[in-house]
Amino acid sequence: MILVAALALPAGVAARDVLGVFQRWGAFRDAAQGRCFAIAQPLAGGWEASPWRPFAAVGYWPRRDVRGQVHIRLSHQLAEGTGATLGIGARRFALTGGGGADVWAGDRRVDAAIVAAMRSGQLMSVSGRAKAGGTFTDRYALRGAATAVDAAALGCARLK
Repeated sequence: MILVAALALPAGVAARDVLGVFQRWGAFRDAAQGRCFAIAQPLAGGWEASPWRPFAAVGYWPRRDVRGQVHIRLSHQLAEGTGATLGIGARRFALTGGGGADVWAGDRRVDAAIVAAMRSGQLMSVSGRAKAGGTFTDRYALRGAATAVDAAALGCARLK
């Protein structure tokens, strides 16, 4: 898990503090960047051939007044003009991006609703239409996610 965070995010893993590893989720603080995040990689099932490491993250940047922002790096680039759909149980959330493999919730309200659903869910899926053709789904186990998100929030509580 720690290796996943080191590879998934740019440079300087030595500057990051490990706040904890909770099942398949890790929580980290990067004081130099003024941020904390909870992060996980998808369950096995096809993403391993991806040219990058996909992940789901919930980030905190207190100096920018950003709290609980959901960011997903998909296993595939999205087809032009499309978004992705995040599902937890019966709930569905539209995610948008810049045409690559990174997607976010549309606003803070949707971020909060996704994080709330993560707290009580068991599995999260993110689906989309791939630029290379066909559809794909990345799946994440949510056990440990709530604790990792809380650890990230607490880890940044004093970073102002």
